[in-house]
Amino acid sequence: MEMEINKNKLIAGAAIAALVLGGGGLMLGRTVFAPTAATAPVANEAAEGKEAGHVEGLVEMDAKRAEAAGIVTEVTQSGTLGAEILAQGVVAAAPDGEAVLTARADGAVVRITKRLGDYVGQGESIATLESRDASTISADRSAAAARVALARSTFAREKRLFEARVTARQDFEGAQAALAEAEAELRRTQSAASAARVSGDGRTLAVVSLVSGRITKADAKLGAYVSAGTELFRVTDPRKIQVNASVLPADARRVQPGDRAVIELLGGETVGATVRSATPSVDSETKAATIVLVPDGVAQLTPGQGLRVRITPRGAVAGTSISLPEEAVQSVEGRNVVFVRTAKGFQATNVTIGQRGGGRIEVVAGLEPGQSVATRGAFLLKAELGKGEAEH
Repeated sequence: MEMEINKNKLIAGAAIAALVLGGGGLMLGRTVFAPTAATAPVANEAAEGKEAGHVEGLVEMDAKRAEAAGIVTEVTQSGTLGAEILAQGVVAAAPDGEAVLTARADGAVVRITKRLGDYVGQGESIATLESRDASTISADRSAAAARVALARSTFAREKRLFEARVTARQDFEGAQAALAEAEAELRRTQSAASAARVSGDGRTLAVVSLVSGRITKADAKLGAYVSAGTELFRVTDPRKIQVNASVLPADARRVQPGDRAVIELLGGETVGATVRSATPSVDSETKAATIVLVPDGVAQLTPGQGLRVRITPRGAVAGTSISLPEEAVQSVEGRNVVFVRTAKGFQATNVTIGQRGGGRIEVVAGLEPGQSVATRGAFLLKAELGKGEAEH
C-alpha cells in the first residue's frame, strides 16, 4: 500500500515538473521573440520615429558639403530651348579698361619699377626713358617761358607809355599781340612736355599708366633703345571687362540692348549678363555679328578667356518650358528626375522633358521658374539617393 502511495506521488511530481517546465519554456519563448508590455512601446516609437524622419526622394546635404562635393546649381528661367541663342564668346577688356603704354619719344630704358602682374594706379610711373628729345622739349619750354617774361615786360612798358600819351596806340597793340603769341607758345611747349612726361631736369621721360589695374604685358627691357610709339606695357583693369559673343546675322536681329544672357563657365558654373549693344555689320571673315555683353560679376572672368553664352531675347521669353544642362536630368528607376535645392538638401523631382540640343534639354513640366536645380554633380546626388533608399 505504501509503495503504491509513493508511486502515485512520483507520478504527480513528474506531472507537476512537466507542467512547470512547459510553462517555463513558454515564458522563455515569449521573452526572446516577443517584447514585453514594458518594452513594446519604446521599440514601436523608435521605429515610427525613424520612418517619420525619412522623406522619400530627399538627399540631405548642407551647402558646405555640396560645395565640397563639387555640386553646382542653376536657377531655372522660363524660355523654350529654341528661344535661346547659343553662341561662343571671348572675354575682352572694356574700351576704358585697358591702356597701351608706349614710348613718347626715342630713348633708352634706364629704369623699370613694375613687373608683369603688378598692380599700378592711374598716373603711376612704371618706367623711365633717357632721351635727347626730352632735352629738346625741355629747352623749348624754357625758351617759351623766357619769351613770355620778355613780352610781359614789354607790354607793361608800352602800356605805361600809352597811358602817358607818349607812344602811339599802334605800339601798345603790337606789344599786346606779342605777349599773346608768347603765352600761346608757352602753353604749347608745356603741353608737349606734359604729354611726354618730361622730368623736371629735362633729361628723362616717364612711362605712366593711364588706368588702374594690373600689368598684363611687359616688353620693356632695361637698357634697350626704343623708338617713339613702341609698346612697352599693357595695363588692364579687371573690373572693366565685357564679353564679345559671335552670333549669326539672323539671330543678331532678334537681340536688343537690355536682353538678358547667361555666361557658362568651365565646371558648370554660370554668370548672368546683360546685352549692351550689337554691331550693325558682320565680320568679313567669320560672317558673324558681335553682341557685346556686360557681365553681372567679373571675379571668375579673365580677358582672353573663351566661353559659351546663352542669350534670351525679350520677345521669346513667353512659355512655360525651362531649359537646363543635360547633366541636370538623371534617370532614376525609369523616371526623369532633377534635384531641386531645399533647406535640408536636394529633393528628387519628376519632370517631363522635351527636345534636346547644344548640350541643353528642355523641361516642359515638373519645374517652376526661380527654383535652384543641381547641374554639375547631379549624378552624385543620384548615387546618394540610391544608397539612402536601399538603407531604408
